[in-house]
Amino acid sequence: MNIMKISHPALLHHASCTSLYKKPFVESFEETPLLVAVLTYMGYGILTIFGYLRDFLRDWKFEKCHLAREREEQKDFVPLYQDFENFYTRNLYMRIRDNWNRPICSVPGAKMDLLERVTPDYNWTFEHTGNVLKDVINMGSYNYLGFAENTGTCADAASECTVKYGVGVSSTRQEIGNLDKHEELEILVARFLGVESSMAFGMGFATNSMNIPALTGKGCLILSDELNHASLVLGARLSGSTIRVFKHNNMQSLEKLLRDAIVHGQPRTHRPWKKILILVEGIYSMEGSIVRLPEVIALKKKYKAYLYLDEAHSIGALGPRGRGVVDYFGLDPSDVDIMMGTFTKSFGAAGGYIGGKKELIDYLRLHSHSTVYATSMSPPIIQQIITSMKCIMGEDGSTLGQERLCQLSENTTYFRRRLHEMGFIIYGNNDSPVVPLMLYMPAKIGAFGREMLKRNIGTVVVGFPATPIIESRARFCVSAAHTREMLDKALNAISEVGDLLQLKYSRKNRHGNEGSDSFSFLESHQD
Repeated sequence: MNIMKISHPALLHHASCTSLYKKPFVESFEETPLLVAVLTYMGYGILTIFGYLRDFLRDWKFEKCHLAREREEQKDFVPLYQDFENFYTRNLYMRIRDNWNRPICSVPGAKMDLLERVTPDYNWTFEHTGNVLKDVINMGSYNYLGFAENTGTCADAASECTVKYGVGVSSTRQEIGNLDKHEELEILVARFLGVESSMAFGMGFATNSMNIPALTGKGCLILSDELNHASLVLGARLSGSTIRVFKHNNMQSLEKLLRDAIVHGQPRTHRPWKKILILVEGIYSMEGSIVRLPEVIALKKKYKAYLYLDEAHSIGALGPRGRGVVDYFGLDPSDVDIMMGTFTKSFGAAGGYIGGKKELIDYLRLHSHSTVYATSMSPPIIQQIITSMKCIMGEDGSTLGQERLCQLSENTTYFRRRLHEMGFIIYGNNDSPVVPLMLYMPAKIGAFGREMLKRNIGTVVVGFPATPIIESRARFCVSAAHTREMLDKALNAISEVGDLLQLKYSRKNRHGNEGSDSFSFLESHQD
């Protein structure tokens, strides 16, 4: 039974936008079954009651509390630690803490080695046993094109660069930390993106959080997708701009905010906004959804706004040439005012970039805190990016880059299709290598991660505050480095654990009625 429902306005809106897309845009956000939602709330309610009971026992010294707490003489002050997040950490997160921060002792490629650890005090502390879990299939790293490796042309080039330049620069770009490698990288990135100029930064998070404040300020308006990454949210807050949030990937919500901003202007004075900046991501890392970029660009042009596109997860992972979501939709890069992305995922390195018009980049070189105060990017990391990017572009004299792009696309389609057929609720776009599998109930977060590791599969399980409190999930990241044998082994384990934990919630046709999904992306955010 298909539970998706489409309202007539949604259909009309979809019809008006069809001409903007050159191929089907298929996303699925199946509604949570009512019984599952009720049981999830009940689970959190029971955990909360027991949490308060344990806090009562801790107050009376019957149970030891390992977390920071206010001193007795400060009890009349505003509390520093006893907020809900801290309550959640003490009583819910600690129960399943063993699923995170596992030490890896190998290259985190398609397979990895994990250090075994045990806890003597219910996950408050851990001790290493000295044993190593070998050849764990890695379904959690953002290694989309498989460039996180210690052999091959990228590793060799980075090694040679280390011998020549060393590891650290020990200065900022504006002082004596500007190497010829930095400039080579920025020229290559601009050519890769199809823009006039670009600049690179040593940290992806800071690329957003430190550059948005340089672009907007008081008297400016930022329109931000409700599921934007924390780095975008922080950058918007630090800018001092007015921030308004639109529903995830909902163009009707965005257009309403744009229209209201044009009509009413700034609060109280009603003067026109100095600048209106739209913040969106290419692939949303917790939802697996892809931004509806053709519609965003159409609205941006219609209302004379600026567009900031974060391609952290989409650059290298989407598009026939691996140039990201702009390439995926076959759009003109000049229609995006600020193109941002990171080198930490598809390129197997670190840092981030911003690309756009030369005037924009020249301005950021003088006003961005990431440029003025941050230490320059490490030379071997630069070389890793240059080598992998040239491989994707086919400038290394081989077809390896194109082969990996094709392999990633095939693996993504196969993995998502098999999970749908098994009966799991899977979020996101059919072409997204980020694959969230819904768990919902708090007890199943830890159980899923542990059971998968028993079967030698490394997964990432995610809960509050990274997701809404009742939308816990496992997030798989598909890689071009995964062989069909690895994916089949992982899928068999997922199916087995899904039966064990009763995770196959989907009420849709389990044999791939894809036609019924073609409008599903409209349903999830229309109300």
